Amino acid sequence: MKHVRIAARVVALAAVVLVGVGACALDPQGDSAGAAAPMPVAMTETTSGANAYAPTPNQSTQSTTTAAVSKSSATGCPLGEHQRAVEKYLNKLGGFGKLTEDGKQSAADCVAIKKFQRRYGISPASGRAGPTTYDVAKRLATTDVRRCKAGSGLTFCIDLTRQTVWAMRSGKVVMRPTVTRTGMAGYATPTGAYRVGWRSKKAWSTPYKVWLPYWQQFNGGIGFHETTTYLHNKSIGSHGCINLLHKDAVQLWKLGKVGTRVVVFGHRAGT
Repeated sequence: MKHVRIAARVVALAAVVLVGVGACALDPQGDSAGAAAPMPVAMTETTSGANAYAPTPNQSTQSTTTAAVSKSSATGCPLGEHQRAVEKYLNKLGGFGKLTEDGKQSAADCVAIKKFQRRYGISPASGRAGPTTYDVAKRLATTDVRRCKAGSGLTFCIDLTRQTVWAMRSGKVVMRPTVTRTGMAGYATPTGAYRVGWRSKKAWSTPYKVWLPYWQQFNGGIGFHETTTYLHNKSIGSHGCINLLHKDAVQLWKLGKVGTRVVVFGHRAGT
């Protein structure tokens, strides 16, 4: 009985791990209709990992926290620990409204941060400048599109270091940098220059038993596709593929075709 219980625990743990992992490595037969992709794993950025397990604060700390929440609630959004940095990065990115770079939450800041969170699939989109919002904003704002050795035609660029993707044509950006999640440890996405080999709006991954929407293959069983899990869960990664949010997967699909150049550079930490 002891051996049975241990085996059951191992199977259960394996199931939990596989739920969150981005799929890849396809059967080359590809396009078919059928079952839908799994629902995303719910994740939040209400607190940082360290604070999530912090002990109950003492009375004075509770009073201070209550006062801070009451003050920020007047703007419609709670104040996050990365407020000033997020204000700076969103102003640099543009397109989300003007934020005052003072580290204080305002009604305008609240609207801009919520808009940014909705655009990049950050949950919850509460307007709080927490660790995920900070991480995504920093990666996007510090992406240097000139590092991609794009050709004269259309090129899909992947920065593994910042986990961002964009598209260029004749030296000009035609799709702004967006977020991605690439291969995890043991499945690192290889660097180099490639070409899109085949495409399917809905490809089936035989090894991982999941549908991959807006599939564009470029290296063996590796390609671009819409994510099947919560993109911002950084504790996991794909099996080498380039995971994208729905909106970005669709836009890249509309731009691309068989033969589109793909350039992968940089290095994802931990792989």
